[in-house]
Amino acid sequence: MAPVGRELQSLPAKSFPIPVHWVSYDGAATSGKRRTPSEEGRVESQTLLDELAVDAYRSALRAGVFIDERIATELGVDRTQIAEAREALQGLRLLSQGVEGPAVPLDPEVVEVELIAPLEMSVARQRRQIAGIHRQLNTLSTLYRSVEHHQGTDVSIRVLENAADVRREIDLARRRCTKERMSLQPGGGRSAHLLQSDLVQTQELLRRGVRVRTLYQHTARSSLTTRSYVAQISEAGAEVRTSAELSERLIVYDRRTAFVPKERKGSEPPGAAVVTDPTLVAYLCRSFEAAWQVGRPFTSTEPADQQQVSAELRSSILRLMAMGLKDEVIARRLGMAARTCRRYISALMTELGATSRFQAGVLLGRQAAENSAAGGVDSVTGDVQGSGVNIGTGDVPGHDPAGEELAVHK
Repeated sequence: MAPVGRELQSLPAKSFPIPVHWVSYDGAATSGKRRTPSEEGRVESQTLLDELAVDAYRSALRAGVFIDERIATELGVDRTQIAEAREALQGLRLLSQGVEGPAVPLDPEVVEVELIAPLEMSVARQRRQIAGIHRQLNTLSTLYRSVEHHQGTDVSIRVLENAADVRREIDLARRRCTKERMSLQPGGGRSAHLLQSDLVQTQELLRRGVRVRTLYQHTARSSLTTRSYVAQISEAGAEVRTSAELSERLIVYDRRTAFVPKERKGSEPPGAAVVTDPTLVAYLCRSFEAAWQVGRPFTSTEPADQQQVSAELRSSILRLMAMGLKDEVIARRLGMAARTCRRYISALMTELGATSRFQAGVLLGRQAAENSAAGGVDSVTGDVQGSGVNIGTGDVPGHDPAGEELAVHK
């Protein structure tokens, strides 16, 4: 018996925790051939050794040689299965080829070196390429900034017409962000693919210690995907609130760079203005803080908060109706579906005893005047008690697809 057999024959069956998952050559596992240099980049994780192959290797280690018949008997399996296990082990060079005698187990550390060496070389080569890209682009960036400053083009407001350019600028601002991201997101719930892509980016900001605050409209609460997204980022430390109305989409990084979308024209995603003027950015931050202070925590389960959300939505619908706005405009202002908005308006008209929008407007104006004269609560801007009508967030969440390019918080 070979020396390795004498050393290992007394070892228990579970002494060698050989991993089942290996990183291997493409095709080399079954052919036993070495890869060419051109194949170095095509390495991927595969399940190359099943439990039977590991058990067969362990048995061969104890015996010092790999004999199909003996191992098949020991493991109680068919000899053809052991032959397949032997071929897999030889393909990984964990067994000798056994040309002049039985195959002998080989050291896995040698195999590890053979597998890892080309990967390490590939990683080193890619790192050199990355370093080269950084050097060249840093040089060009310095040149760009110097020429930009010399020509007086270092403007505090840049208007980007292309949505792809906006995304690149947002990505750059996010990578540079070190303190805080603030965002206003009017409309209803966001689409799942946008939230999924933003989830990783937001969690990455939070891991870096960046404070993340986002303000949605109340109607976003009815979106399952938005609620799931908010739950995940809130657990990681983000702060999310909702408000009845938000004027416009806004993203601010570190109170230094703000993104304001352009007005949408046609079906193409709009561009945006990149604002870096300290006075304008400070004004936008104050606007955000004002909206943030009156917002309601998204994840709150307190009945009082839920009732207040419903009351604020109801009051907003009443006020916008009194202004004579159409259903579609009210729905867009509140971030809900037009059909849901019409249902709410119909309930309110029934409550008011109105048979037409004009009559409802007159009645709302009369109620406002009476309450103002009596020093009471204005039913147009406040809550009308005793109505029994609950204005929730709606079962058909609305969102503004026109702003979704900037809706991803980044």
